[in-house]
Amino acid sequence: MDASDQEELVEDAEQPVAPPNGVINELLNVGQEGNMQGQMAEFLGPQAEYNEEEEERKYYRRKRLGVIKNVLAASVGATIVYSVYMGLLQMQLILHYDMTYREVKYSNLGLEDIDRKMLMGINVTPIIGLLYTPVLIRFLGTKWMMFLASGIYALFVSTNYWERYYTLVPSAVAIGVAIVPLWASLGNYITRMAQQYYEYVNYKEEHVQEQKKLPKGACHNYIIVFQSVFHIIFHLSFVFAEFPMRFVLNDYLHENPHILFNVHSCGANISGVIPGFNTTVLTNLPRSMLLIQVESVLMGFAFLAMIIFLVLCGAAYRPTEEIDLRSIGWGNIFQLPFKHLRDYRLRLLCPFFIYSGFEMLFAVTGFSLSYGVCALGLKTLWLLVVVYGLSCSVFSSLSLCLLRLPRWVCLVGGAAVHAVLLVVLLAFSPPPNSPEYLGPLLVISVLWGLGTALNKTGVSTLLGMLYAEEKERLDFVYTIYHWWQAIAIFIVYLWSKLPMRAKLSILLATLLLACYCYWVMERRLAMKVPFRLPRIPRPRHKVKGYRYLEEDNSDESDSEKSEDDEEEDEEHVAEEMGAEDGEEGGQDAGVQGVDSPKARRRGAEGPRHRREDQVKEGVREEREGG
Repeated sequence: MDASDQEELVEDAEQPVAPPNGVINELLNVGQEGNMQGQMAEFLGPQAEYNEEEEERKYYRRKRLGVIKNVLAASVGATIVYSVYMGLLQMQLILHYDMTYREVKYSNLGLEDIDRKMLMGINVTPIIGLLYTPVLIRFLGTKWMMFLASGIYALFVSTNYWERYYTLVPSAVAIGVAIVPLWASLGNYITRMAQQYYEYVNYKEEHVQEQKKLPKGACHNYIIVFQSVFHIIFHLSFVFAEFPMRFVLNDYLHENPHILFNVHSCGANISGVIPGFNTTVLTNLPRSMLLIQVESVLMGFAFLAMIIFLVLCGAAYRPTEEIDLRSIGWGNIFQLPFKHLRDYRLRLLCPFFIYSGFEMLFAVTGFSLSYGVCALGLKTLWLLVVVYGLSCSVFSSLSLCLLRLPRWVCLVGGAAVHAVLLVVLLAFSPPPNSPEYLGPLLVISVLWGLGTALNKTGVSTLLGMLYAEEKERLDFVYTIYHWWQAIAIFIVYLWSKLPMRAKLSILLATLLLACYCYWVMERRLAMKVPFRLPRIPRPRHKVKGYRYLEEDNSDESDSEKSEDDEEEDEEHVAEEMGAEDGEEGGQDAGVQGVDSPKARRRGAEGPRHRREDQVKEGVREEREGG
């Protein structure tokens, strides 16, 4: 028994003993952890197929396409807004002019008086636009100002569903309030897109990476192209505005012998608009449901314009830049448009601003009515305006010649065309109801559109080129431009009863004065005469939120202030004192920085001390206030 037991023990000892389950699991876990660490290192390590330069190039290409999308969206949105506004206003004024329409549909409502007050609200209210436009743009932002203004135009369309004094007149006043902010925002927006496009094209340049001011003339070519594209698209609004007239109202109009029965002279020989024009121009009244359908279509397009501004238009400034623009103080924002008139460049361009308002309103009211409708009848009004709009759109592309020619060519060329036409119109008096004058009137309309295109595009481009490096001043500059245009529109509204030759003489005198002042401005710039720019105060930020907190020394006290910060403050004080002494200057607010991670790393050190100064200054103000 003992021998057999010993043999069994020896056999058991020779057999391998299985390890416990825990040991096996530990071994497996060690192997899995090793594999996971290898995979993580491979995933987080440098990728052989990743090309940082190529990814950055693709990033900025997308940014450039976004800028082009913004320009096209703003242009299309403005075109739709003014197509709806002008088309509805024209149809409304023609219907309200007809005595039968007034008596049958509204009897004692007094539509004629409502129309007078409505036009007064549209033409008179913009006079005060200089007081509130910069504040609105800085408070809302450029994009949101365009969106809000398009909403006000949509409100004007909606009030035509219920035509009463308390709906039409307040909405017309709101239109007058929105005109200057809308156009100042559009001009500012297109110029800012040109600046952004330059930065996205030249993102590797040192001055772009370090967020410095752009070199002089760096983005002029982009300003020329973008302003040309905007005006090519926008001037089509005159074409689309005639669609309600052509496809709806034209079938209800009387023939020329009835409308022009008491008209005895046209053109340069008349006073007012069309003396003797018949007060019944409709053969029968349009159905109310038809008018509601037309207004509903226009309302739909007005909402479409709002959506385009809201969804497709990107921001003109980065959020931090908009904070900086607002933080100079609302009192300063209110005063700065007036202070910018110290700049002799703006003062000498004011006659051109005024003439720009004169000539466009004269084309669509004075020439189209006193010459076109008086000689050809009301049914041809749409044709004259469509030809004028197409001419403006096509010839706006001529401003691209500024890429190769001097900048004065555009303005002087348009002024020369208009000067010749004004002299011709002073002597031109077609007889009433003369269809044979259709050809000459269409030629004049085309040539006037040529002059308008060169004038409008030239002035907007010139302002953008003069202030291309001063992005914090663009809203003030374009506000001044369109405020003077509003003054001109108000003057045209006042002179409606004057003789035609007096109107043409005022236009010609203003044009000659504008050309002379522009020549003086260019001569002073060629002689390098310094111009005076008002100093824009430094932004004063409250130290709240994440925007101005720094990772290092974010709560540094005044006693711990570094020597570099003190030197920078002393240099800034010296610069401000020099600017107040009347020397030429401008606020170097920096250029919009690039957005890629690589570029932010490269440009992080540049504005660091400046942000630290803003933090310390805010802390100091809170202590003093406490």
